[in-house]
Amino acid sequence: MNRIVRFLLVLLLLGISCFAKAQENTVFVYSPDERSGLHIAVNESDGWHHLGQLCGSDYGPWGAEKRMHDPSLCHVSDGSWRLVFAVNNHAPLFAAAYSPDLVTWRPQDYPRVGSRQCWQPVVRSTNSGFDVFYVSDGQTYRVRASIDFRRFSAEEKVDKAADCVPARTEVTIGDKVFRGQKFVISDDEMEKIRAHFQQLSTDAQLSSERMYDDTKNLLWLTEPVSATLSVNLTQEKTISDKLIGIFFEDISYAADGGLYAEMVQNRDFEYSERDRHKWTATTAWHSSSPITVATDNPLSEQNPHHALIGNETLWNEGWDGMAVEKGKKYDFSIYVRGTKAFTVQLQTENGTTIAQSTVKAVGNKWRRYQTVLTAKATDAKTRLVIVPQGKNRVAIDMVSLFPQETFKNRKNGLRRDLAETIAALHPKFMRFPGGCMSHGQGMDNIYHWNETVGPLHERKPAMNIWHYHQTRGLGFFEYFQFCEDIGAEPLPVLAAGVPCQNSDANTEGVAGQQGGIPMEQMPAYIDELCNLIDWANGDPATNKWAKIRADAGHPAPFNLKYIGIGNEDIIGTVFEERYTMICQALHERHPEIKVCGTVGPFHYPSADYIEGWKLCRQHPELQYMTDEHYYESTGWFLHHRDYYDSYPREGTKVYLGEWAASTHVKRPNVETALAEAIYLTDIERNGDVVEMTSYAPMLCKRSNANWDPDMIYFTNTTVRTTPAYEVQRIFSVYGGDRYVGTELKDISAELKHRIAASVVRDSKTGRRYLKLVNALPVELNVQVEGVQLPATVKCEQLTGAIDDQNARAEVIETNKPTTLPPYSLRVIEL
Repeated sequence: MNRIVRFLLVLLLLGISCFAKAQENTVFVYSPDERSGLHIAVNESDGWHHLGQLCGSDYGPWGAEKRMHDPSLCHVSDGSWRLVFAVNNHAPLFAAAYSPDLVTWRPQDYPRVGSRQCWQPVVRSTNSGFDVFYVSDGQTYRVRASIDFRRFSAEEKVDKAADCVPARTEVTIGDKVFRGQKFVISDDEMEKIRAHFQQLSTDAQLSSERMYDDTKNLLWLTEPVSATLSVNLTQEKTISDKLIGIFFEDISYAADGGLYAEMVQNRDFEYSERDRHKWTATTAWHSSSPITVATDNPLSEQNPHHALIGNETLWNEGWDGMAVEKGKKYDFSIYVRGTKAFTVQLQTENGTTIAQSTVKAVGNKWRRYQTVLTAKATDAKTRLVIVPQGKNRVAIDMVSLFPQETFKNRKNGLRRDLAETIAALHPKFMRFPGGCMSHGQGMDNIYHWNETVGPLHERKPAMNIWHYHQTRGLGFFEYFQFCEDIGAEPLPVLAAGVPCQNSDANTEGVAGQQGGIPMEQMPAYIDELCNLIDWANGDPATNKWAKIRADAGHPAPFNLKYIGIGNEDIIGTVFEERYTMICQALHERHPEIKVCGTVGPFHYPSADYIEGWKLCRQHPELQYMTDEHYYESTGWFLHHRDYYDSYPREGTKVYLGEWAASTHVKRPNVETALAEAIYLTDIERNGDVVEMTSYAPMLCKRSNANWDPDMIYFTNTTVRTTPAYEVQRIFSVYGGDRYVGTELKDISAELKHRIAASVVRDSKTGRRYLKLVNALPVELNVQVEGVQLPATVKCEQLTGAIDDQNARAEVIETNKPTTLPPYSLRVIEL
């Protein structure tokens, strides 16, 4: 065969090979249904095969929204992609997203338009950017988009043309027919997509591991396991001294009806249907005749509603009743406009009076009257009864009942048993007031700190994003005071100029972030944030905000050092513009304050996480640390122990602000606690990167749960801590600011992720603490090298059945300090 023929045959074979590869790399992108997001399938020799979901809709609240209609993609010559889709058939916007590779997606933007409907969107590439076409009421519109797909023009009507029509085709996947778009992609692109889904599959399999399944998966493990721990006392590195803190959010009645000791529910008569369906200004109040509510000549413009009463008896049910104790004193107060005497009583459910006093009001102006009720019996379901004398009508408002024994005996104080339980954690900081509380349900529910300080009747109550009422009696003064009382750094977190990404639709039909605070109003909002710093740290002699603090009883500054901006936001264009604007202003006006940013509600590889960290790396001077959140399975924590190992050692620090391990029952038990303990040993090892951590949520009233799992559950009379609480307390009490080099050796690879050890030193006291975790169903014997342990030691230990939700740590004395029983955490002072 001559050279020419051979050459032609090679070319033919190469052509066939390239053609075959092109066939292999034909992909189909589609949405199986409006709830399922964007999916991809590949055409192989035996037909189309589904690979997985590429992305989902982030628009609007969970349940009602998060829908993707008629997705349209454009594949650009540089290999990147543009995606548009309709979110519903009534919102004046569409969704727009960018991806460099179909695997990583930038958080979605939602360009606003003048139409009430953006249906059947189509995206097309142009010389200067992109055209987005959509249909509204039978008319076709066009919006021009920038190349980076972040800037969008106003819409304009156009004649329907070929470019406006979606180029969709039908393919059969399995036994179902779907409509979508076909694309041919390169081998490199295909390989990246396959690797992505393979990684997700592997990760899901590892994350499904449960200690609960050890009885069937680890049947072969019947003998004790041995390991060696090498400790190098000369090898130390500096780590954060604020690793363990707390996160307080008014969720699950954590504030009103919980930590805030006020016993009267709806004391301000400001409940409304906006708080919760069927609530009114008289919810929780009862009377022998209908209660009249008025708004004329109010006690305060912030609290316009009040009750008008004549001779009818009025009583308040409290939160699941009012729990009182025999011999304890309770402070009653009431604002009255008018002249009248009242008999004030505490009654049991059967009508027995166990406390009584009188109040006499005089005059035609609002005045506050007080008395003390002393309980003659203990009762968990007491009610407050007000018996007017005489038929004349008077106005009443801000009816209050407080136990005198609050935490630190403070007026307007905190429930003592709950506060003491929190204080026992010895938290190094406290984040407040949220969480989702901070950015609120829609634009008009963003949390404004200045509405929560000053006299109680001048504070502005608000709807809670968890669908109940905030009196704001527990406001920023009380938060800061509590931090000071328990020795925790305050970390207030406020909105980044956008509401919660899961907000319900406003009157325009726009849900989610609703576009953020208008840019022309942002300077005033930035002033509000800076005023917080003046209120907390300023001189009352020269600053009006600091004077409000002093007038409340705290002339000395609170020494605020940190402030958080944003919470679990979509890191889209609307957010980035406002967040950057806020941080630049804080950096210029208060460079002494350490700013904490946010990277969304999920860990890597979520879009918000990637974009959020990208923003941090681009502007490292604007934030000291950034807030990561993730709630995951026990298996995820066991198999991601190296999560922070590859983070840069310099630059923006990490605040793990919300995290918890969970199982299918969504309750903290020994299994979840041990997974958290193992992860915390690795957090300590990475304490030069991770600045702070806080378990979330912290509090839950058992009769009003909005979320599980939680760290502390309570009723009106009980406080139940969980194994998660014990882990947080142990790592806080036995913490340090130096990490001592350790290495676990001589254990099989299939078991190594189930045991953990760390050694830290407190440079102030010189004390060293060894923490050991055994998440195996058998005894663990650890041989320690590099440090000598006493023959007998006292140590704290947490252990129990893996499904035990009530396990508590105990102090034990043992002559085998590093021999751990199955499923246990032990801490030893070296």
